[in-house]
This record gives sequence, structure tokens and C-alpha cells, in this order.
Amino acid sequence: MLRGLVRIPISQRNLFTTPLLRNIMPLLDINNLPPLENPLEEAKRVAAYRAVDENLDCQKHRVIGVGSGTTVVYVAERLAQYNRDPVFAQKVQFVCIPTGFQSQQLIVGNRLSLGSIDQYPNVDIAFDGADEVDANLQLIKGGGACLFQEKLVSTSTDKFIIVADSRKKSPQYLGTSWKKGVPIEVVPSSYVRVLKDLREKLGSRKAEVRQGGSAKAGPVVTDNSNFIIDADFGEIQDPKKLHQDIKMLVGVVETGLFIDNACKAYFGNADGTVEVME
Repeated sequence: MLRGLVRIPISQRNLFTTPLLRNIMPLLDINNLPPLENPLEEAKRVAAYRAVDENLDCQKHRVIGVGSGTTVVYVAERLAQYNRDPVFAQKVQFVCIPTGFQSQQLIVGNRLSLGSIDQYPNVDIAFDGADEVDANLQLIKGGGACLFQEKLVSTSTDKFIIVADSRKKSPQYLGTSWKKGVPIEVVPSSYVRVLKDLREKLGSRKAEVRQGGSAKAGPVVTDNSNFIIDADFGEIQDPKKLHQDIKMLVGVVETGLFIDNACKAYFGNADGTVEVME
């Protein structure tokens, strides 16, 4: 019998990237990155890279939530750089949990190890974007129609980090910068009832089912086969109560109000600086 070999259970094989199979490359210095042509994209990249650098614990974080949106593209990019760096290659072994189809593609496209929330219900850290962040770190999310799965992942960790450009920071209240309304995921057969209740019971200024636009005839359909309603409440001074009130409506699956969820937010500015809120 051969000695010194460790038998790995089938259920645990291929969950983590094997260092020997990685395309080894030194981690890029955040201060010496080649500039991007678009200042807004530069701001997003700087915020995402700093968020990963300052919060990823390579010794402890084995399950990482990866959200969706244009800023999270750079989060996945930075995670992949850690995965290929020779200094970290022997100790960085993590699996990434997507919040939807786009983030799944980001994970696979960056050659990161892909898992699912039902395999790993306890997430060590998660990174995601936001449509708006208020002065108390309350969020509006769901502009990309992934709000349920985003919340499922973000509430499965105690360390939820937001990355965004400075346009997403509200001076005080939610609904100030984001004018498209609170995204609400609903069961398709209930949308008429929910629209009526949003207007008549909760006083929504405007509520409508989100349409697919030129890319699709009819409503947007989520990854969970539901509809999205966008409901405008103006400036939201008490997002926690509004979230609770909406959740009480029959037919509502989840709201895009993320309450007491994020622990830190990184906002990239066009001049290359990053503002951190916590």
C-alpha cells in the first residue's frame, strides 16, 4: 500500500482551484495599474480593488459571494489576480457563490471556482454593487433584477461589502439619487394585486411592472421566474418600515431595500480617490 497519499472524498473534489493548474502571475500593484480610458470605469476599478485588498482574509475566507453589476466586474477580476499570484497561490483556496446569471459568468470567465448557496449556506464574505446607498448604509438594489438572490447571499454573511462609483452615494435618504423606484420581486399571478396595494395602501407615487424593452417583448422575468415592480416612494426617510410594509403584501417575494445588511461601502471617484463608509 502506498503511504503519504490523502484520499479526497468525491463530494469535495474540484471545489477549489488547484494552485498547480493556475496561470501564475504576480498580483498587480493597485498604484501602478494601466489607466482606463473612461474615468468612471477607473473609479469603479479602484473602489473594487481596494475593497478586495482591504477586506479579503486569505487565511479565513473560503466562501466568497460575488454579486452582479458593472463595478463587481472588477471585484471578480481582482479575486482572479489573487488566485494566480505566486505569493498567495499556496494559501488562497476559495469558492465563489454567484447572485445570478451575470455573476456566474464573471466567476467562470475569470477561472474562479464556482459554487452555489445551497452547497455553501454560510458565506465568509460577499462583495456586491448597489443602486443607491444612504447615510446609514441602507441600500436600494435590484436595478439588474437579481435582488432576491443578491439578498439571499448578502444575508448569509456577516461581512457584506458594497463597491460602487460615487454617483451611487445619496447625500442622506434613499430615493434621492435613484429615481427609478424600489425594485420589488413578485409572483407573476399577483402583480395586479400588488400594484393596487402599493398605490392604495402604501401611497406609492408610481408603480409599474418593469418591461424588457427592445430586448424582450413583455415584462422582465427574474432568474426565479418572477416579475419586477418598480415603485416610487420619493425620498425614503424610514426604509426599514417601508421594507416591512411591502413584505407584508400578498404576492411579494422580496424587496430591493437592503436593511442593516452592509458593513462597509467603497465609492470610487473619477479623480482616482476612494471614499469608504462604515
